[in-house]
Amino acid sequence: MEREEKFILGANYWPAEKGVYWWREFDLSTGKRDFSLAAEYGLDLLRVFLLWEDFQPEINRISVKTLEDLVRVADLAQDRRIKILPVFFCGHMRAVNWLPSWMVETVGGRYPVFSMGKIRKGRVRNMYSDREVWKAQKLLIHETTDALQDHPAVWGWDLGNQASKLITPPSRDSVRAWFEEMVTELRRWNSSLPITWSMDQSDLEEVRIPGPKDLAPYCDFISLQMNPGQAKWADGPMDEKVPLFLCLMAQWLGGKGALAGDLGVPTEPLSPYLTEGDRKKLRGAGLVKEGDAETFFEKSIDLLKSHGIEGTLARSFSDYDSSIWDRPPLDEKVTERFCGLFRQDGSAKPAAQMIRDFPREKKARDLLWDWVDIRPEEYYENPLGQLTRLYRRFKDRL
Repeated sequence: MEREEKFILGANYWPAEKGVYWWREFDLSTGKRDFSLAAEYGLDLLRVFLLWEDFQPEINRISVKTLEDLVRVADLAQDRRIKILPVFFCGHMRAVNWLPSWMVETVGGRYPVFSMGKIRKGRVRNMYSDREVWKAQKLLIHETTDALQDHPAVWGWDLGNQASKLITPPSRDSVRAWFEEMVTELRRWNSSLPITWSMDQSDLEEVRIPGPKDLAPYCDFISLQMNPGQAKWADGPMDEKVPLFLCLMAQWLGGKGALAGDLGVPTEPLSPYLTEGDRKKLRGAGLVKEGDAETFFEKSIDLLKSHGIEGTLARSFSDYDSSIWDRPPLDEKVTERFCGLFRQDGSAKPAAQMIRDFPREKKARDLLWDWVDIRPEEYYENPLGQLTRLYRRFKDRL
């Protein structure tokens, strides 16, 4: 029998005027405007990032003020009848690792690190093997869940954002032990809220730890951060079948449901205009018309909903105000300025207007998996090659 459920529609949230600096420069007034917009346009869920340095500036100390601000945000969400999904240990975002100073130990590392107010180079302490870091992480979970205990606006918990770009675990055993500790700490305070982990699409293109199978025993569903424009095996950045395919791949490999956690494409700004220098920083990455972005979003979520996926979160709630374009990561990542459902002045793009009227009831149907002709063990012998081949088979049969 078919089972009707509500398809989740939401967005990753930072306020337009503050961006990733919101917690250290906290202003609830921008949140009031944005959460009212979210309610008006029918968003169910806002994914809220607990920037690690702002919440835990010292290894043995949690910022009481920032926790109080988080509770105020949860209260605001409840007033607007929307939910929040807090994300711990952030972590990696937009090609930068955002970390407290005590998590950075030596020179080196793949990505630049933002810590103590500036970009610096440093290698990250391994949270999967460093027991002192484990203890600090459990402290953050304890204090955060205690502050938000039984708060009706909290929809669930996310234990990380693209963590494979933050640090490489030493072994599968270390990952499983880490998950066991963190999930146990979360469940100690509330056993009913769902727990997820946000993978990157590149985690399916390579053999990485943790993979979907490692996550499955600890997560209620898997979240996927995706960018079709970076998938060489896809048919360009507007390929609307990519989000569904990646979610189904994670579901097949992990045996758990999936959520498309980062959906959308950057749009050409109506104003202010980009400088020649900004255009050069795009490095060939295109900005599309708002109407084309709406079409991509609508086609993608139609496919996701009709194939039983949990839901999707827009890549960004809002475009970012030009006053913070000179600050990381927006100074270099020009496309990230324009991925929102709303423009920087709060006006709605066509994609937001489409969401407002989008039907949420879904009918989970039996999926046809005849395009999968291998076992998971065979897939991991050549992930990128198999992903490329399976996508062609999937697309031919869809």
